[in-house]
Amino acid sequence: MSDHPAWAHWRCPSPHLPAGAQQSATVANPVSGASPDLLPHFQLEPEDVYIVKNKAVSLACRATPATQIYFKCNGEWVHQGDHVMQHSTDRSTGLPVMEVRIEVTRQQVEKIFGLEEYWCQCVAWSSSGTTKSQKAFVRIAYLRKNFEQEPTAREVSIEQGIVLPCRPPEGIPPAEVEWLRNEELVDPALDANVYVTPEHSLVLRQARLADTANYTCVAKNIVARRRSASAAITVYVNGGWSTWTQWSGCSTSCGRGWQKRSRTCTNPTPLNGGAFCEGQNMQKTACTTLCPVDGAWSEWSKWSVCGAECTHWRSRECSEPVPRNGGQDCHGPELDTRNCTSELCTASGAEDVALYVGLVAVAVCLVLLLLVGVLVYCRKKGGLDADVADSSILTAGFQPVSIKPSKAGDLLTIQPDLSTTTMTYQGSLCPRQDGPAKLQLPNGHLLSPLGAGRHTLHHSSPAAEGADFVARLSTQSYFRSLPRGTNNMAYGTFNFLGGRLMIPNTGISLLIPPDAIPRGKIYEVYLTLHKQEEVRLPLAGCQTLLSPIVSCGPPGVLLTRPAILAMGHCVEASAENWSIRLKKQSCEGTWEDVLQLGAEPCTDLYYCQLEAQACYIFTEQLGRFALVGESLSMAASKRLKLVLFAPAACPSLEYNIRVYCLSDTQDTLKEVIQLEKQLGGQLIGAPRVLHFKDSYHNLRLSIHDMPSSLWKSKLLASYQEIPFYHIWSGLQPFLHCTFTLERLSPSTCELACKIWVWQVEGDGQSFTVGAPALVGPSAFKIPFLIRQKIISSLDPPGTRGADWRMLAQKLNLDSHLSFFASKPSPTAMILNLWEARHFPNGNLSQLAAAVAEVGKQESALFAVSEAEC
Repeated sequence: MSDHPAWAHWRCPSPHLPAGAQQSATVANPVSGASPDLLPHFQLEPEDVYIVKNKAVSLACRATPATQIYFKCNGEWVHQGDHVMQHSTDRSTGLPVMEVRIEVTRQQVEKIFGLEEYWCQCVAWSSSGTTKSQKAFVRIAYLRKNFEQEPTAREVSIEQGIVLPCRPPEGIPPAEVEWLRNEELVDPALDANVYVTPEHSLVLRQARLADTANYTCVAKNIVARRRSASAAITVYVNGGWSTWTQWSGCSTSCGRGWQKRSRTCTNPTPLNGGAFCEGQNMQKTACTTLCPVDGAWSEWSKWSVCGAECTHWRSRECSEPVPRNGGQDCHGPELDTRNCTSELCTASGAEDVALYVGLVAVAVCLVLLLLVGVLVYCRKKGGLDADVADSSILTAGFQPVSIKPSKAGDLLTIQPDLSTTTMTYQGSLCPRQDGPAKLQLPNGHLLSPLGAGRHTLHHSSPAAEGADFVARLSTQSYFRSLPRGTNNMAYGTFNFLGGRLMIPNTGISLLIPPDAIPRGKIYEVYLTLHKQEEVRLPLAGCQTLLSPIVSCGPPGVLLTRPAILAMGHCVEASAENWSIRLKKQSCEGTWEDVLQLGAEPCTDLYYCQLEAQACYIFTEQLGRFALVGESLSMAASKRLKLVLFAPAACPSLEYNIRVYCLSDTQDTLKEVIQLEKQLGGQLIGAPRVLHFKDSYHNLRLSIHDMPSSLWKSKLLASYQEIPFYHIWSGLQPFLHCTFTLERLSPSTCELACKIWVWQVEGDGQSFTVGAPALVGPSAFKIPFLIRQKIISSLDPPGTRGADWRMLAQKLNLDSHLSFFASKPSPTAMILNLWEARHFPNGNLSQLAAAVAEVGKQESALFAVSEAEC
């Protein structure tokens, strides 16, 4: 029996060998008894190659020790004539070396295109056995012409983030992507503000003026180089006002004139189409320069009695007029003396004594008159509010105030006399420093006896007098920044009794507590909701708008107690995930941080209580407010409200479903419903809430489970996306995607499908398919006089803490004790917050029980039955 197997001496295999022989020839095991060191090993193995256009590619391999070596492609032996062989000897070992090459053409690869990939491998023989090389794949290289997604031109504000998407054309091998800025290569390694995502999008973290350029996405592989259409990015800068100059001198040197100051829109200067500064660049104010008055002498007095020295005198004063404002003094002597030689030279001075006695008597009379005047004034001042409340009303419980003809036990025994104290506030956008001194006090009495008649307080109605109110408001300087019309505005006329303004279906209201407006004053107050395209709110870094932008005013009114502005928000608040700030627009038009929630307040003018879906802002200065947040971690999330709308009628084969992704506040939902009414859309199903995280991932929407036999989607991709930055900023209120469907038959009238909405790498949701003003007592649940009694009883410190602090604890408001304690009346702040949170459905019985539990001796007076409430 031979020491070697039969096939060890087998010569060159032919492509026409029978299948069994070919199979035995490809066994990669050593022959029994052979040394493993003599098995062929490959010094060069074939590698993957790409056929470019029609050029054939070459595959090569080299093995030692090898007596024969051939290629096998897709399981079939390559014909012997197609091999190019080269024999040599390894100088270091003396073993034979064989190298073989073959060429593969495009036609060979295309023959099996679509069945499997084209591959080849080498098989080498030696006297000890066979060895196979790695497989080398041969592919036809190509690069399509059209990009799947190209970047688009945009205009962005400076420091805003930019994302330029690019999806290169399909190709083999896959195309590499690079970006050009004005035909120069963008290198993220040299610019930390730039990076390219794994999806080939170019991201500018914060837009700079230097980033204004034409951007081109370039895709290339070994076949070709493709360029996308250039996208022009314009980085604009909105103008900002410089500081005001000093007031100029008065235009006149004597009398009434003008002085002015100016500012320029250069901080910064608007660039690249940025908005010009809003507001006036010049302010004028009246000034009065006191005219100089020269002094003039009065008439000479009568000559005095001739004295013992035989002289008499007379005098005059520089008092007609007295010199003032830099006028000249009188010229000449003020005393004139002459000699007298009559018999009076020796007369006594009895007349001088009489003069001194008369002067003393006059001084005593003046002092007595002054004391009488002070006593009368103090008595009137002390009696001004003496009859405001009759303590007997407390026995009636928490009943609404009813102003009726006088009878025993009536709740009110007096009424406001508004006929002599009405004053309409006419203010400017910026309050003057001497504002309070400009508000004239009335001459009439504030309160007068009720009498036998019924008193009704009339106030404006939006339906009847909206145009009149807006016409009056348009004369004010601040009107330019308010929305036109009265759809998102509430207004009313208020006095010291206070009241409430509400914008229906928005969750926005303004509570003016009793005595917040000084007695004797009546103000016209407005509350308005701004559309976000009307007011430019600059956001820095990762800041996001969390609430509507709301104005209340007019600015500059004098409030003696904080008003409470209530509005919704869309933040899932937590101290470790969010930094939330209250912003207010200043008189110059810039937005300033006036309060950071959770931090120690730097002023007593503002305070904010943040609840699950609403915030309550205490403010003593009316103006324009917004809630802005900055995420501290990727766990921070905002609430989105997902709403579906579709046409009420479908006259054509196409049918559009619109999915809105809104901030979860009532005002945005109201606006979208009004918009859809104009488009003829109807709400489909109940809105859903989605928690959108600060993870930089986009929002993705897709439609599923649609009967393909009745409907087809005209969407080319399997899903749609809304970019993360569009949603997170909060400045684009009505973001939505439209799914366009087509009926396959006009008779189809039913549609059943599912729409999925989710944040990439996050959770998702699916869908199965004018304004009133309350004025006076009607605006409050707690009757006015009972409220005053509660305040007077609980404000003073009580034994064992039986005062306003215990009331705050009973109402679960004890976390705000430091704020309440900073105000003149802590109890009033607690009751105001209760009114803002519980109107109009607050339970007075529960409040009465909380007051009774405080433990005051007077608490029995506050007991109230369910029937009385």
